[in-house]
Amino acid sequence: MHNMQEANAREAICDVGLRMWQRRMVSANDGNISVRLDNDLILCTPTGVSKGRLNPQELPIVNLQGEVVQSSTTARPSSEINMHLQVYRDNPEINAVVHAHPIAATLFAIRGQGISNQMLPESVVALPDVPVASYSTPSTAAVGASVSPFTHTHRACLLEQHGALTWDTSLEGAYLNMERLENIAQLELLFEVHSGARDLPQAEILNLKELFGAA
Repeated sequence: MHNMQEANAREAICDVGLRMWQRRMVSANDGNISVRLDNDLILCTPTGVSKGRLNPQELPIVNLQGEVVQSSTTARPSSEINMHLQVYRDNPEINAVVHAHPIAATLFAIRGQGISNQMLPESVVALPDVPVASYSTPSTAAVGASVSPFTHTHRACLLEQHGALTWDTSLEGAYLNMERLENIAQLELLFEVHSGARDLPQAEILNLKELFGAA
C-alpha cells in the first residue's frame, strides 16, 4: 500500500477512536478498530490503550493469520484482533471493523437479545436487523466463529454479554454503523418505558428496501 494511504488510515483510526471515546462508546482501554490496507495486511489498534489517546505511529500491522508484520517496540495488536480477522477472511468486500461497548447496545448484548427496528426509514435501510453472536470467551478464536454467520448478510452484530461489532467497506461506514446501532438501541429502551412503539407499514418497508437496494 502507498505510504500516504497508510498514513491516512493511521490518522483515521485515531480520529474514530477519539469519536468513540467522546461518545462514551468505550471506557478505559475497551474497544478496538481495524482497517484493511490490502488483501492480506490489517492495520489495528494496540492492546491496553485508551481509544481517546491513540498514537498513529503505534498502530501495529498484522496479516490475516494474526502474525505481526510491523509494530513499534511497545505496541502489540489488540487481543481481540482475531474477531476482526474473521470478518476480513469471510468477506473480501469489508475494509474496516469496529468493536465497542456502547451502553444501550451492550445492555441488549447482556440480555442476549437482538434488535429488529422497523420504525425509522434510516433503520430499515441501514440496520433493520442486528443479530446476537453467541457468547464466547473474549480474545479467543471462538468469538470469530460466533460472528462468522453474519459477515455476508449484516453490517453489525451484538456480542452476547460483551458488546457490539460493526463492519463496512470503509472505516467511516463501520463507525457510523456503530453510531446508528447505539441510537436504535436507545430508542428501543425508551419504548420499553414509554409504550407506543410503532413500525412503519409493511408496504412502506418493502418500498424502502426496493428504493435503496436494502436487503
